[in-house]
Amino acid sequence: MKHLLLLAPIFLIISIVIVIDSEPESVLITNIKLIDGTGEPARERQSVLIVDGLIKKISNAQSFQPSKNTEIVDGTGKTMIPGLIGVHNHLHIPRHPFIGKIASKLYLASGVTTIQTAGAAYPYEEIELAKQIELREFIGPEIIPSGPYITGDGGNPNMIIPQDESALRDTIRYWANKGAKWIKVYRNVDPNFLEVVIEEAHNNNMKVTGHLCSITFQEASDLGIDAIEHGFNSVSDFREGKEYGKCSGSRNYIDELPLDAKEVDELLQLLINNGTVLTSTLSIYEASIPSRSYLDVRSITVMSDTFRGNFKDLNENRYTKKDVSELRERRLKRIMEFEYRFYKMGGILAAGVDAGRHILPGFGDQRNFQLLLEAGFSVEEAIHIMTKNGAVKLGRDDIGTIEIGKKADFVLLEGDLKKNEDVIHNVNEVYKNGMSYEPDTILKSILGQYGLN
Repeated sequence: MKHLLLLAPIFLIISIVIVIDSEPESVLITNIKLIDGTGEPARERQSVLIVDGLIKKISNAQSFQPSKNTEIVDGTGKTMIPGLIGVHNHLHIPRHPFIGKIASKLYLASGVTTIQTAGAAYPYEEIELAKQIELREFIGPEIIPSGPYITGDGGNPNMIIPQDESALRDTIRYWANKGAKWIKVYRNVDPNFLEVVIEEAHNNNMKVTGHLCSITFQEASDLGIDAIEHGFNSVSDFREGKEYGKCSGSRNYIDELPLDAKEVDELLQLLINNGTVLTSTLSIYEASIPSRSYLDVRSITVMSDTFRGNFKDLNENRYTKKDVSELRERRLKRIMEFEYRFYKMGGILAAGVDAGRHILPGFGDQRNFQLLLEAGFSVEEAIHIMTKNGAVKLGRDDIGTIEIGKKADFVLLEGDLKKNEDVIHNVNEVYKNGMSYEPDTILKSILGQYGLN
């Protein structure tokens, strides 16, 4: 297994990858605490054998007799989890140009080995970066790229606003041929055009997700949409006075609708029956709560001076907007409850960071883990949501869990994640396709670069 170091001056964004060890025939991680992503309880004192980038064997620590060419990695005191799969993980942020090369390093250093971008503001650059990473010309997670956003009349003019069915079908085929794997529809999309998007995307081996408003979850799910983003915060099924096909009506439901109401359970069951995935984005919603908005030390060191300056008052002023904080805190709890109910009923809940504000790629994924615990999920369930269920959303069976035959995408955390949720930040080593990356080296190479124009 090759150990890769990223060596680059602070203001360069070109990765220089140097192989510093010869590649052994296999690698054996011994005496590890294993949370395998299946949702099953953690296992103590496990050994995991990796051969040719694949997981070859998993057993009790004492049962292995490795060959002489096997590299031994002592996992004592560490937790192994699958590489995180972020399925709402952009390579852009509002009011900034394409940040893909910095974001990719942040994702990988944080233990995120696969991302689905759920909409691209810079689709050409995104697809090109995905190819560069696949060819090992640059380091980062495997990128499942998206085409540009599709919305409707009254929507963001920087997105595609379809004028007729023929042009829309041509657009989807064009991006499929370019290498996009997903199409994301946005808040103002017309219901008739959504039906076209889903049909044409599926005909071209693409999937469709949506940040919905004009269309209800029920309508989109019945049309065959593959996934829906943001959960309870973007559901329009319960809006009072909503017009068909329009992003309209009152959002009183978000504060008033009982989450154990019959209509909520019926909607969740319909999504489950249709196989519609919901994507949790808790960390970006939390960032809107003044009392919870603060800059952590890691983010400060990675941000550029200008970007950091935009949020310099967060720590000082985060308790001054008490009414706003209390309202949004209640809403966060309700968003969490909606997702918890969906998952416990048997729904496929995945997660992504939706990076923005002061929530950075990768770091925000780690925060999602902690927020899922706050929502009531166990450690094993939270990892299941962030790994196996991400793979299910992507239609992948080669990643997402630590099981024999799967790709060797996993993370070694320093400490016991079951005993201390903060261990999710302690990324000791990241393995992607069986190759080992050192997070500290990656992070040092991008100090002060996030948010540079």
